Amino acid sequence: MNRNETPTENLRGYLRQLTPATRARLLTEVERLRQSGEDLPGAEIILAELRADRPDIPLEVPPVDKLEPAARHFFSVLDPYLTNRPPERANDGQIARASLQPLWDWISRDLMASMARGYAAEIKQFIVGKRQRELDQAVLAFHNKAAKYLEGTLASATGAEQARARFRKYGGSAASFGDLLKILRVLKARDALAQFGEGMPARIDRLDGDRLDDVLDALDILRAAKHDAVPFALANIVSRLRTPWHLLRLATSATEPEPAAEVAAGPYAYAVAMVLDQLEDQIAVLRAALRNQHVRRAKEILMAIYDVEYAIRDSIDLAGSPWAARLDAILQAVEHALDTEQINLPAGLNHVLRSPALRNRHSLTGRLTRLAWKCRDAVTSPRTLIASFRN
Repeated sequence: MNRNETPTENLRGYLRQLTPATRARLLTEVERLRQSGEDLPGAEIILAELRADRPDIPLEVPPVDKLEPAARHFFSVLDPYLTNRPPERANDGQIARASLQPLWDWISRDLMASMARGYAAEIKQFIVGKRQRELDQAVLAFHNKAAKYLEGTLASATGAEQARARFRKYGGSAASFGDLLKILRVLKARDALAQFGEGMPARIDRLDGDRLDDVLDALDILRAAKHDAVPFALANIVSRLRTPWHLLRLATSATEPEPAAEVAAGPYAYAVAMVLDQLEDQIAVLRAALRNQHVRRAKEILMAIYDVEYAIRDSIDLAGSPWAARLDAILQAVEHALDTEQINLPAGLNHVLRSPALRNRHSLTGRLTRLAWKCRDAVTSPRTLIASFRN
């Protein structure tokens, strides 16, 4: 610790060095501890710092831990895919936490009322008796019943429309109903997704070489068994990546930029959209850093945004594609944030955030580094080597 820094400043400095995924997990854990009544020294400081970094998290989103036990255990299978984004912004591999309460209310009070009561009584009994094995079996059995009921209800247009009407009674929106459809996909692919998750390392420092090939092989197996579960598998991978934009490498493994149309036709093209989602989320983080006059943090965010932009353009020939339009819109939003949020910065600091040096991968050193990556990938990854010969 710097002798001139206070303990609070040192704590904030430590938190800012954590990866986004680690910060998100820490935020969830600290909130869980506070909800359970545990006294955690410095909790207010930690939460303030982590929430400043994630202004996209609405504070009113009900944590999963606030759900009744029966619902909490029912939804535990969704843990790798839950997001604090509102339902309308959750992508195909994400389910909004804000959707869980109305979804459970509809399932337990309308769709499966009598069975849900019996299930809830069993769960309470097994929790009190600390009978974990029976609890897991009860959850699995209710998952199977719920999947059949949901599939039967949504099989026809009439049934789906009636379900939407009843779902609205519990405060569910159209976007939340979309999360219901995702939950059904997860339940139907539960075993395949569980097997996929068990085969993944808890942390992936770099998605390249043999590791990239292993992940692609696992995805191929999952896709053959449950093709509509692929977005959830991609979301699972993101949570394990030290550098989240490396997900892009699942969509394009060639050593030269591929036409966007060819990438879009690939089995894991949705990874590109997920990486663009990551960029969109960083705009809100950047605005928060600027508003709080965290210039160093804002520089780090900008450099990360430009690095991802470079990686996308270097991997995909975006010309005329929807991805190009979306990426351009994101960068325009970044410029707008810089234009509108810098008014409160101390005089003389605005130019720092406009420096071309922030786009360091456009420099000669950056281009040489990228070339070295491509050479390494070409000789360490059989898939990449094959793709490079085809091109």
